[in-house]
Amino acid sequence: HDIDTIVNFAAESHVDRSILDPDAFIRTDVFGTYVLLEAARKFGGLRYHQISTDEVYGHIAGDHKSVETDKLAPRSPYSASKASADHFVNAYFITYGLPITISRGANNIGPYQYPEKVVPLFVTNALNDMPLPVYGDGMQMRDYQYVMDHCAGIDLVLHAGVIGETYNIGTGQEITNLEMVEILLDELGKPRSLIQHVEDRQGHDRRYSMDVSKIMALGWEPDYTPEEAIRATVRWYVENRWWWEPIRSGEFQEYYARVYGNRKVLSQPG
Repeated sequence: HDIDTIVNFAAESHVDRSILDPDAFIRTDVFGTYVLLEAARKFGGLRYHQISTDEVYGHIAGDHKSVETDKLAPRSPYSASKASADHFVNAYFITYGLPITISRGANNIGPYQYPEKVVPLFVTNALNDMPLPVYGDGMQMRDYQYVMDHCAGIDLVLHAGVIGETYNIGTGQEITNLEMVEILLDELGKPRSLIQHVEDRQGHDRRYSMDVSKIMALGWEPDYTPEEAIRATVRWYVENRWWWEPIRSGEFQEYYARVYGNRKVLSQPG
């Protein structure tokens, strides 16, 4: 089929699931990456691109923004599995000369995102007038980027990126999770009384923030701000209940009960 490039999007990617079942993340994110790297190496040194995450940098203190050469400091089984994969990819570049690139994306949102993820979870909960379980005080800082902006950045790295290099991809703008929820509810016209602060999850990183100047130097910039991305995502879920309503049954309900069913509701945020 004249394949010349492998782009590894395949991953277990939800932090809460990684806390419940880290084994699946090791098998998919670490061993799965090794399998693909071996395939790229054995079939003539195919170009290999690894889709990674800002979570490999861990909690970012102060005003610092993570640059691609920063030390990796993952704090969840998910981020540890992705950091391990990044190390394997770089090792294949150094040891075998495999032509690789890595991109580390901020929080993706947009159409067809599985409703376990925080934005579609909260949108679909709100549409059903269910509480929105916000972890802790909701002041965790995140960069929410629209999925098509992320894809455009990946495509640019594939065509213009330097072999052996890593590129951060995100808006470069941070908002709190609570601000995200308020934007979401405003777009839906739903009351803030749906917000329910719950016991925070173990090892929850307080802040992610990336310097995206390296990818912007290649000519990329996002079309959506975090607020625009959230509002566009909300509108898609409002218009496509046919897609997500069947998903929010069966296994999803079992997962939801495992993650949120016994989580303490906080009388005061924090």
